[in-house]
Amino acid sequence: MFRDRAEAGQRLARAVDDLDLPNPFVLALPRGGVPVAVRVAEGIGAPLDVLVVRKVGVPGSPETAIGAVTAEGPPLFDQEALRVLRLSEADLAEAVEAERAEARRRLESYRRGASDPEVAGYDAVVVDDGLATGMSARAALGLVRELGPASITLAVPVGAPSAVRSMAGLCDGIVCLEQPEVFRAVSLWYESFPQVGDQEVHDLLGAGRGEGGRA
Repeated sequence: MFRDRAEAGQRLARAVDDLDLPNPFVLALPRGGVPVAVRVAEGIGAPLDVLVVRKVGVPGSPETAIGAVTAEGPPLFDQEALRVLRLSEADLAEAVEAERAEARRRLESYRRGASDPEVAGYDAVVVDDGLATGMSARAALGLVRELGPASITLAVPVGAPSAVRSMAGLCDGIVCLEQPEVFRAVSLWYESFPQVGDQEVHDLLGAGRGEGGRA
């Protein structure tokens, strides 16, 4: 159990620091991953930026991810879940476009028109507050791979064991502090797990990037 996202980030920073990455660059998944990533970036002395990924929820159960989408590019779906639920990608087309539009809005808001982070040659550390289905992380890792980093590490405080295992082969390393067998939801592993708003993200990114804006 973590006290809150800040404490989880402090603990995660120590684990990431033990990797001795030569040139780390922390990339947060908003919104919940930002408070964690700020502490990781501070702890290892790395620059910080964001990757905006939106999950595509199951119809009637929007909190359950069946896919994920970035601001650009095709959506990513859990094909086995689609089969079990007897859904097609076409059935989710409207939801995909809505989430893509929100991803674009957030990207513009958080980056204020700046381009993608220049992580080519860096050791990218992708940070979120937890790993449930892994769909958002899967989409984020694919996006980062296109930016040409020297390596990619996925770092989360807590994750479902099956989701953590599914990340194998998608990145060069995984740091997950806790993998409870009975997982259910990320929020259950935090004593305090409030919603993170856009203003908090702006404030945290401003502090994490320093006076000069983008790292």
